[in-house]
Amino acid sequence: MAFHEVRFPDTISRGARGGPERRTQIVALSSGDEERNASWANSRRRYDVAYGVRRADDLAAVVAFFEARNGRLHGFRFKDWSDYRSGLPTAAIAATDQPIGTGTGSQTAFQLAKRYASGTQSWTRTIAKPVAGTVVMALGGVSQGSGWSVDLATGIVTFLTAPGSGVAITAGFEFDVPVRFDSDTLDVTLDVERLGSITSIPLVEIRR
Repeated sequence: MAFHEVRFPDTISRGARGGPERRTQIVALSSGDEERNASWANSRRRYDVAYGVRRADDLAAVVAFFEARNGRLHGFRFKDWSDYRSGLPTAAIAATDQPIGTGTGSQTAFQLAKRYASGTQSWTRTIAKPVAGTVVMALGGVSQGSGWSVDLATGIVTFLTAPGSGVAITAGFEFDVPVRFDSDTLDVTLDVERLGSITSIPLVEIRR
């Protein structure tokens, strides 16, 4: 089992379907009330890329990608076109988009993350697969063009010199979702001229 740092074809992922899922246990009480309990602390994303296959060449690309990953065995990158940037979809990436930590004067490594907020509630998502050449950093609101590096396989940013105590550390970036195929079978028609008969090509997010 390994993770292949290669991205699923963008031309096909653009037409894919899917998004986040949660796992919630709901118990109906005899009074008619209900109790709800979150089984998962974090969401998990699922996609179906069959919707993005429009031509015979697309199907050939998916088959080749599937075989190279050995079906469900190896993970890979996937661009979720509905959510792949640190800020708003229509806004340029800025070094102040997302807070990723506060300096202590000794800590040098910080994990990229994206915060989702609505009202007074929020959830923070770990970003482990930033896209090369898109990450920008700021300390105390001041952009930092150097003095740091980012591990594209883990999303960890490392500073050469530890940020000072109390300094806000922020980042902007594009990112991919780590996924794998969720089936060891590609259920497609043998008549590649009628691609509408593809039933499903499911992907599921890898959580570590």
